[in-house]
Amino acid sequence: MRAAVLEAYGEPLSIESVDAPALAPHGVVVDVEACGICRSDWHAWKGHGEWADDRVPLGQILGHEPAGRVARVGDRVETLAVGDRVAIPFNLGDGSCYQCRNGHGNVCEDGYALGFEPSVPGAFAERTHVPHAEFNAVALPEGVSAEAVAALGCRYVTAFHALAHRADIDAGDWVAVHGCGGLGLAAVQIATALGARVIAIDVRDDPLELATDLGAEETIDASELEDERTDVPGMIRTITDGGAHVSVDALGRAETCRNSLECLRIRGTHVQIGLTTAAERGEVSLPIDEMTRWDVTLVGSRGMPPSRYDELLRMIDSGALEPAKLVTRRVGLEDVSDRLAAMTEYETRGVEVVTEL
Repeated sequence: MRAAVLEAYGEPLSIESVDAPALAPHGVVVDVEACGICRSDWHAWKGHGEWADDRVPLGQILGHEPAGRVARVGDRVETLAVGDRVAIPFNLGDGSCYQCRNGHGNVCEDGYALGFEPSVPGAFAERTHVPHAEFNAVALPEGVSAEAVAALGCRYVTAFHALAHRADIDAGDWVAVHGCGGLGLAAVQIATALGARVIAIDVRDDPLELATDLGAEETIDASELEDERTDVPGMIRTITDGGAHVSVDALGRAETCRNSLECLRIRGTHVQIGLTTAAERGEVSLPIDEMTRWDVTLVGSRGMPPSRYDELLRMIDSGALEPAKLVTRRVGLEDVSDRLAAMTEYETRGVEVVTEL
């Protein structure tokens, strides 16, 4: 089968003919119909993560936001059949650890990260393998397309879990979203659907226009401000008459993280979903005394437990959420390298999806 393989950091992926994935007794092999291109793929492609012993090894097949149809079924799998349409979470659990058994499979103690480690080759390929498939593979309603699921990827489910479960936003809350890439735009659409009033912040006109289309009530172009760190939180406090109830750093830069914390009202919640770059190397200086003084909450979010996908898929099937509206470009496997390179200078818009494998 064809696959896009990471042969050198920051260099074009190698489109190769590789062996089809082996089938584990507890797994399924899926024919990939669509796979999102995510900034996490960019981090892997650039070789980031060595500061956390989390660098993706060379030789890895990337791609972690797939949807498709079951092609082969392991001997121990009883609830899935050939031809079933499924979503595949990137954060795969074993289904048996304490976290998985208690509804937190996204942080499985012995989990796998699809497309980021050799044991689970990714989905920039014609086929991919899903281990512990009865726990991980999520059946799709007929009304939800593979392209929409590829837009869910890791970004949309991460944003949904962050806002609906971790921050538990209420209707009428002010939610600030710092960074309007695919992850931030997902947060804008989800927060709006959950009844929040959204402020979107970026340094580019195009993503801010898209954020408005997706429901943002207010936008802030930080490129027009003389001092981003001072002015962004001040503008948000003015717009919201006291600060955001929930603020999301969807970019992972030191400036956006601090802006997010500093724009909160008393007892507000900061949600960190953007991963840092080589500039921060996983570390950001935070105003801890202010957080303590004002009873501020800081939460992280990574993916979503497979057991909670139904909640999200029901909202998509009903039309309450429309992740496909984030899709701005459809490409072939040979185009992935160029689209990853475009992310370096933030030249992408919304979500881009591989549909030709």
